[in-house]
Amino acid sequence: MVMSMTGYGISEFHVENTTCTIEIKTINSRYLDFVPKMPRILQAFELDMKQLIQRYFVRGRVEVYVSITGEAFMEKELHVDEPLLQAYLDKATELMSSYGLKNDLSIHSFIHHEDIFSVQERPKQLDAFQEKFFHCMEDVLKEVKRKREEEANFLLKDMMKRLHTMKDLVEQINERAPIIMEAYKSRIQERIETYIGEHIQVEDTNILQEIALLAEKGEITEEITRLQSHFRHFSNVLNEAGAVGRKLDFINQEIHREINTIGSKSIDPLMSELVVTLKSENEKIKEQVQNIE
Repeated sequence: MVMSMTGYGISEFHVENTTCTIEIKTINSRYLDFVPKMPRILQAFELDMKQLIQRYFVRGRVEVYVSITGEAFMEKELHVDEPLLQAYLDKATELMSSYGLKNDLSIHSFIHHEDIFSVQERPKQLDAFQEKFFHCMEDVLKEVKRKREEEANFLLKDMMKRLHTMKDLVEQINERAPIIMEAYKSRIQERIETYIGEHIQVEDTNILQEIALLAEKGEITEEITRLQSHFRHFSNVLNEAGAVGRKLDFINQEIHREINTIGSKSIDPLMSELVVTLKSENEKIKEQVQNIE
């Protein structure tokens, strides 16, 4: 099924006294970009997280936010630098002996020395946590995928509606094509009468070539045919499964090119107005396509 690149999901789980929350947000991107924002203790999971995301999405910026509350994954350990403590005691004993000082040394004399006594944290084994973490992350990815599919369904309906409007506009333009050709013929005749006069030899090859060239400038049959073909192609791709965004973008560029060509050939005010409306619908479809995976 076609997906958009915009989605959101969040979930959490508990292990002992710890709560882990996983939040995933996806937005537009030309490629699949994985952006993890989580505690350093989970950095060992990054590669597996990226591989899991690749199973669900092809394009889009995937931002993964992980927060952990509690201390279930950290152990606190008191560290004592015994050689340094012994050096303090030896030096204190030496000073008391040399200067006749009173011996009032106790553990309280050194307990607040951070260079001797320090509390260090180290992570526990994450094996028990890992299975629940990836199970939760997959649940969030499924939710994000569902949201992306819902968004894509809305976008596809909108694009189909606009595509139908564009087909009608092209049909109206096609109906006015003979009027345009008559206008070009009149313009050719006026130019001939203005610059050459009414006395013209039809056998003059150069003049015939110029007439043919001017007539060709008003011919839009090929552009109409190509547009109709692009519309069919675009509609077929909309019904395909998987990542079709880039393909739709390419087809839409071709549609835009043909519309511009028709606009450049138009000398009819009504046709020019139809072309402007056609460009507007094409631009709106372009905006929607940018959000399709």
